[in-house]
Amino acid sequence: MRTLAILTGGILIGMAAAVAGQSKLAPGGYIIEQDATVATTEPGPHAGGGQTTAYSFFKTTPRLELVFRKRALKPGSAIGYHEQKEDEIYYVLSGRGQMTLDGKTVDVGPGTAILTRTGSSHGLKQVGTDDLVILINYEQAPSPASRR
Repeated sequence: MRTLAILTGGILIGMAAAVAGQSKLAPGGYIIEQDATVATTEPGPHAGGGQTTAYSFFKTTPRLELVFRKRALKPGSAIGYHEQKEDEIYYVLSGRGQMTLDGKTVDVGPGTAILTRTGSSHGLKQVGTDDLVILINYEQAPSPASRR
């Protein structure tokens, strides 16, 4: 009888550990996405106008608070002037643009990195004949569904 009690206790402890382990994320892993599989045609965000191609990488990945996006602004398109809700980084890969930062307009081109801070306002418009291609990166608060 004592052996049965010990065996039953061991099984219950093992089951409890297995259930507890299910709430933890497995270490490691990776996800690979490519432009061709995530590209979507969208109007310029924040009522900027024109046509853009948006590449929203890892947007369906659970519990990922990091936003990593590439956007190609076609000639005449823009990201409308808006107030920033979180720190955000823009990096220009190619093309030319004019960025308005808190009312001041600056020219941007390949190799330019811009950090917009919470509470600042900015907008970006494509200028020239080539697409303005940028990377955008910021943290967002997790949605209630992704906290599980």
